Amino acid sequence: MGAWAGLDTRRRGAWHDLVRERGCRRADRARPAGHAYELDGRHITDEPGLYLALGEAVNGPGGYFGGCLAALDDRLRGTFGYTAPATLLWRDAVTAREHLSQVLTPEGERYDLLAEVLEVLEVLAEGGMHVTLA
Repeated sequence: MGAWAGLDTRRRGAWHDLVRERGCRRADRARPAGHAYELDGRHITDEPGLYLALGEAVNGPGGYFGGCLAALDDRLRGTFGYTAPATLLWRDAVTAREHLSQVLTPEGERYDLLAEVLEVLEVLAEGGMHVTLA
C-alpha cells in the first residue's frame, strides 16, 4: 500500500487514472456492515493523494473509491467496497489539513478541498459512514 506516496502530483494523477480504469473493470466486494476502515493520511498532500489513500483504505492496495467529490458521494451511497454502517479512522488528518485547505481550481480560484470532502462525509454520516479524524 502507498506505492504512489513518493510520486509528484502529476504522476499521482496518472497512477489514479490507472487505478480508476482498473476499478471500473472489477467488482469490489463490499465488506460486512460494521467494518472499520483506516485511512493513512501521511501522504495526503494533494488531490490525487487523497483519492488514492481513500481507495486503498476501503478497497486495499490499488483500490478505487472515487476521484472527485461527486464520485466520492456516489461511492459512499453505493456498494463500492463498504456496507453501512461503517467507521473510517483518518489517521494524520493534519497533513491533509495543511495541504488541501488552500488548493486551486483549474481556473486558478482558491478553495478548501478538505472542507468540501469533510462536508460530503458529514452528510453521509447520516447514512452510516462515521468518520473520526486522528
